[in-house]
Amino acid sequence: MVSLIVSLVVLLIGFAVYGRLTERVFGPDDRQTPAVAINDGVDCVPMKPWKAFLVQLLNIAGTGPIFGALMGACFGPVVFLWIVLGSILGGAVHDYMSGMISCRHGGDSIAELSGVYLGGAAKWVMRVFSVVLLVLTGTVFVNSPAALIARLTPAALNEQFWIVVILLYYVLATLLPIDKLIGKLYPVFGVILIVMAVSVLGGVVFGGYTIPEVTLRDLHPEGLPVWPFMFITVACGAISGFHATQSPMIAKCITSERQGRAIFYGAMIAESVIALIWAAAGVAFYGATEVLNDALSTLGQSGTVYEISNTMLGVAGGALAVVGVVVCPITSGDTAFRSARLILAEITRLDQRKIRNRLLITLPLLAVGAVLTQLDFNVLWRYFSWSNQTLAMISLWVATAYLVKEGRYRLGSLMTALPAAFMSAVSLTYILMAEEGFSLSASAAYPAGGAFAALLFCLYLIKWRKDAK
Repeated sequence: MVSLIVSLVVLLIGFAVYGRLTERVFGPDDRQTPAVAINDGVDCVPMKPWKAFLVQLLNIAGTGPIFGALMGACFGPVVFLWIVLGSILGGAVHDYMSGMISCRHGGDSIAELSGVYLGGAAKWVMRVFSVVLLVLTGTVFVNSPAALIARLTPAALNEQFWIVVILLYYVLATLLPIDKLIGKLYPVFGVILIVMAVSVLGGVVFGGYTIPEVTLRDLHPEGLPVWPFMFITVACGAISGFHATQSPMIAKCITSERQGRAIFYGAMIAESVIALIWAAAGVAFYGATEVLNDALSTLGQSGTVYEISNTMLGVAGGALAVVGVVVCPITSGDTAFRSARLILAEITRLDQRKIRNRLLITLPLLAVGAVLTQLDFNVLWRYFSWSNQTLAMISLWVATAYLVKEGRYRLGSLMTALPAAFMSAVSLTYILMAEEGFSLSASAAYPAGGAFAALLFCLYLIKWRKDAK
């Protein structure tokens, strides 16, 4: 239990201390934000800070910090260290920088920012990569809630039925102005999400469960190595490139740059709290990583969540927790497709104030998502997770290039360059070792991943010294 309490306290200290340092490095000022300067009534719309925070939290907190945390807990309590340190030093910095840099560029997507700071080729790579990731994300966040709702409804209302219902909702959420549906529903969903997390935490603390103390030992029953598999498995809750596609959407809605730390950095810390709670619930409820891994294999992610919630909290508390788990992915899936629409609008230059142009982009996107829902969830999740961390790597290098260009040569750019190099090693090592990648041995993949990260970091140092002179 001590490990959970200490982890939660460290996250709060990280927000207060490292979050403020991150803000000082960026240097927010009083210039007009896109919500004020553009205010198009569709995507650039002023939003109250508390509402912007809840929308950002629900955008990023899909099933990732729940399913990912449970799968990460199979590695043992070492996952607590990754969630805490990864979030404070990497994930929250990543979210803050991607949101604030976008705010300085009229709400541009991470793909457009890549073109500005890494060159034209990077822009096109990121355009394709971002859209693919967002469609995968939206699809993953259709399948998981549909499977869970189907468990709670009559047999006639099966998973396919709920997939159709969720996709129809996504059409509305993607098309309508952000303040009409998302801005009105998300505060309610935000309350549900927070109450759900508190309920599960209460079940862990007061239910007589034992949480093992943090250890660096790899306890995964299938022998998967912590490096790099745990760092890919637990993306949302620690560091996630998907957030770089969501932060620019809220960057269009904040009314002052000084709101950024609470909204962007703060929402990431809040997501990490959710991930910690579910990781703790997994190891505490099942007692051993072998039992947790068996549950995930036999019941699936949704079934495991249902069993933990229903047993730990009773019928009423379990229903509340399950509702929260359903809300989380749906409120990320809709904004995933919305972000994909915005990126494609940047490419096609179709004016999004006209609903006809929004339809031209939205309907084909959701059609692709509908087809992908027929694929195996576990396969989709693995590709989503790797794409997620690769996008995080690129987004952190974009932020590093921005800080170097702005003259933040020393501590400032190191705050993004170090996690960027770390994620570079994680991303390449994983795709070299994974079954869905090249299936190389650790003896080949580890040096290659380390050399790749070292090369990129050396290029950063060369650029730093050149610009400093």
